[in-house]
Amino acid sequence: MTNIDASLQELMTLDGAMGGCIVDYMSGMVLGTIGGGVDLELAAAGNSQVVKAKVQTMKSLGLSGGIQDILITLEDQIHIIRPTANHEDLFIYLVLDKTKANLALARRKVKSVEDGIEI
Repeated sequence: MTNIDASLQELMTLDGAMGGCIVDYMSGMVLGTIGGGVDLELAAAGNSQVVKAKVQTMKSLGLSGGIQDILITLEDQIHIIRPTANHEDLFIYLVLDKTKANLALARRKVKSVEDGIEI
């Protein structure tokens, strides 16, 4: 098990990692940040709305299970949003440089960090 700062440091070992944070999506509050690439506080607040909307849509559709991750691909960046299974209402947010990142490895790393995070 690792704490928030160590978890965020682990994310930054990925090729192309620009920044990341751990967010309480019910409040939009950031629990920890690292790096940059975008205004992480603003991105956390906006992406909290994305997660809430997806959770509500899944409920409306009667879909079971949880969200594994949400990928947002931009012209030069990839954004990964991964709700944590063991810590209700939290998600990990990672911003990657699209030209340097390996999406498959990044998704595996975010899952690994999620599995070991201790709040």
